[in-house]
This record gives sequence, structure tokens and C-alpha cells, in this order.
Amino acid sequence: MSFPRKTHWTKDVTPELDGREVVLTGWVWDIRDIGNIKFILLRDREGIIQLTIKKGIAPESVLSTAQSLGREDAIVVKGVVKASKIAKAGVEVFPSEVHVVAKSKALPIDIWGSVETDLDTRLKFRSIDLKRPINSLIFRVESEVTRAIRDILYNRGFIEVFTPKIIVTSTEGGAELFAVQYFERVAYLAQSPQLYKEELTASLERVFEIAPAYRAEKHNTNYHLNEFISVDIEEAFANYIDVMDVLEDVIINVYDRVNKVFGNELSKYGIEIGVPKKPFRRITYDEALDILSRRGLKINWGDDVPKNGLEILSEELGEPFFIIHFPTDLRAFYTKPLDSDPKISESFDLVIGGLEIASGSSRIHVKEQLIEALKKRGLNPESFENHLMVYDYGMPPHAGWGMGLYRLVMVLLRRDNIREVVLYPRDRFRLEP
Repeated sequence: MSFPRKTHWTKDVTPELDGREVVLTGWVWDIRDIGNIKFILLRDREGIIQLTIKKGIAPESVLSTAQSLGREDAIVVKGVVKASKIAKAGVEVFPSEVHVVAKSKALPIDIWGSVETDLDTRLKFRSIDLKRPINSLIFRVESEVTRAIRDILYNRGFIEVFTPKIIVTSTEGGAELFAVQYFERVAYLAQSPQLYKEELTASLERVFEIAPAYRAEKHNTNYHLNEFISVDIEEAFANYIDVMDVLEDVIINVYDRVNKVFGNELSKYGIEIGVPKKPFRRITYDEALDILSRRGLKINWGDDVPKNGLEILSEELGEPFFIIHFPTDLRAFYTKPLDSDPKISESFDLVIGGLEIASGSSRIHVKEQLIEALKKRGLNPESFENHLMVYDYGMPPHAGWGMGLYRLVMVLLRRDNIREVVLYPRDRFRLEP
């Protein structure tokens, strides 16, 4: 089968191309027939454009092909652009060639918005559900988010790294691990790149990774997944305040870039992007507990702030905001305590939309202190022998954070369920498609 190669996305066809020949590819979104004129709405990843086929103007081959078209047929169209005061986009295309490259059966779910379909059913037919324009927009936004993150980090002197996802021991010291048979041994899927990225600060100084992570926790909420994309950074010769500053720049650039690139499209779906400004509000863990107590939610010192507590704090403080100085025992073993009060740590959470989006801290860089922290949590230092070795050879002070990409996109686009911003979600009950 031979057909012309695509020259333009639908979004690129503007009145300024009046009189130009273009080649478009995509799927038939809708067909309207009003006598001697047939209007075909062509959808591609970037949008929808009108094809106008008139008897007496269009070639017979185009007229014949148009009669056979159905919704979601994949087509290639060559035609001439015409500026229009009537067409919704201010432009239409008059085809000289229409090639049908794949016919479509009737879809098992509605993608046009005429019938509401529950999320579980949509996820069952995910590849078809992704044809919905709002979904195309979600994942175009998600791609731009990762670009905006990378731009800030590269500009800040970080380099991108790729660490193993099959590991021999727990990263965090917890039990929520997926075991895998690795030849004759049992290995585990990595919960995070934490230990590797800390080790890399002793050579590469500033590193980041955007990659999958795995948690074998039996959650069933609208904001937890068992496979997710984690954005992680680690910086040598830095503390938690330094990397909070990096995180602020990342968030601001994400919101600003998405607003500039997709603001008009998102507004059609009632999504307005407010770009936050520095500095973000910062409160201590103790201050957070005081606020929640005044609002009727009592939390014992040493317990984590629950989801409903974060929602109350978001209402009270606005967002984004940081909670800093969590109890040391509440954080992972590598978290550095405050020199002035070891019960409290140099740590933080970033909260947006009532959700913890990122978590970070200064890290312990003295081997003896790290061994003591492991023992205090009932962990065997011998299990971390390879990691601890690095601390004998000039391990610098360092700090970093991890951020959930999907959670960030979820709150950015005001989605109710994190699965809406994941192509093929993996949770406690979902292993396919």
C-alpha cells in the first residue's frame, strides 16, 4: 500500500496556509452529510480539523471513498487548505486524495461523550479509550511536564542517570517489595533509586532520574499505584534547603510551561493553570499538627499527617506548601537529624491539592551515624555492606528528593483518579492490559 507521507499535524493547519497543499493522517471522528457537501472531521493526536468534500469540486475517487467511510477509520488525506469564516477552526481542507489505510469496527466504548463510561471499563479497553481527545491532551501534557523538569535540572548542573530496577535488598528498609526470580537467586524490584543516587553524589555530584519504581503495598485508593514513575534528584555538598529551592523551580517551570503550551486547550475542559510563585509557604511538622488540632483533627506527635489532614492544610494555607522538620523516627534511615535536636530531621514534604507530591531531606553522610540509624530501625548493616563501603572514600554531605510524576500531573490537571494520567495502570487488582 502506497500513500503520501504526513506533512502537518491538524494544529499546524492555520488560515496562514491558505492555498497550500498538505498531507494529513488520522482517524475519522465524525461525518456530516448535507446533500452535495460532506463534512468529515479528521482527528489526530494534536486535534481535529474539517475536511470538506463537495460534488463537482472533489475528484470522483474522493467522492467514492468518502461514501464508504465510518467513524475511526484510519485515513491519509492530501488536500488544499482554505481559510474559512464558517469552519470552527477558521480553516478547512478540500481533499484531492483520500486513502483508507484501516477500517474500524464499532467501538466497545463511547469516546465521543454521548454515553458515560466508568473508569474500570475504560481501562479495560485502554487503547481505545486513549482515542478520546482529553486523553490525548493529558498525555501530551505529561510529556511536556517531563521536558520542563529535565530543562530545569539540566540547567542546574544535574545529569540524567539510569539505575538498576532489579536489586538484591530493600532500598528503604521496608517489607513492601516485589520478589522476582533472578536465575538461581531471589531479587526484588526497586522501590526507588535512593541508595544508588546517594552513592553517585560521590562522583557525579548532581544526578537525577525519571524512571519506574515499585511498591508492593496493598493500597486501593485513587492516588496510589504499585508501579509508578518517580522523579529523583540528589545533590552533593547541599542540604535540604538547597534541594527544596530546586524543587520550587521545577514546579514553577512545569506549571508555567504547561500553561503556555496547553493553556488554551485545557481551558476548553475547564482546567485553568495558576502558576505558583516563590517562595512556597513553609511550616514545620509541629505547626501542621497545631493547625490540624485547631481544625478538630488530633494527631499524635510522631504519627504521619494523613490524607484528610493534608487536605485541611491545603485549605488553610493555600498551595503549594512545604511541611518541614518531621520526626526523625518517621523518616527513612538515611535521613539526617537536626544537629540541635536529633528527634527532628532535616526533611520535607511538598503538598499540592491535598496530596504529598514530593518528599526529601538532607542525608546522613557519616558512616558511623548511618550504621547506628540502620540498627535503630532493626536493620542489619551487613545487608547494606556495598552501600556503606562508599562512605569510606570521601562521601560528601548531600541531599535530595523524590517526586511522583503521576501525582503531579493528577493535581495539575485536576483529575479525580491517578489512573486517568497513567497509560496502563498497575495497581493491586490490575495487571492488564
